Amino acid sequence: MLTKSLAKFKLRSMRRVSTHQAKSQLSKLLAGVERGEAVVILRRDKAIAKLVRAEDKPSARQRPRVGTVTSAKVTASADAFTPLDADALAAWGIA
Repeated sequence: MLTKSLAKFKLRSMRRVSTHQAKSQLSKLLAGVERGEAVVILRRDKAIAKLVRAEDKPSARQRPRVGTVTSAKVTASADAFTPLDADALAAWGIA
């Protein structure tokens, strides 16, 4: 309950603009966001979006760049590719 009321307080302490104001003053709002201000956009007095400065450093939750190795090397045992005998094929229902 405390965190919910704290979140409402944070939304109220930020600059609040209507969707119409956001559309007509987007450049000014973005300049404020670059300075570190946060802006809440309202539709019929209900918060629908928040403009905040993007982080300069990548987030830990971001996906890695394509081609980046993200796991340990996969290895296979020496007999991994040897053919199965008839009993093993029958056990798997392949025979």
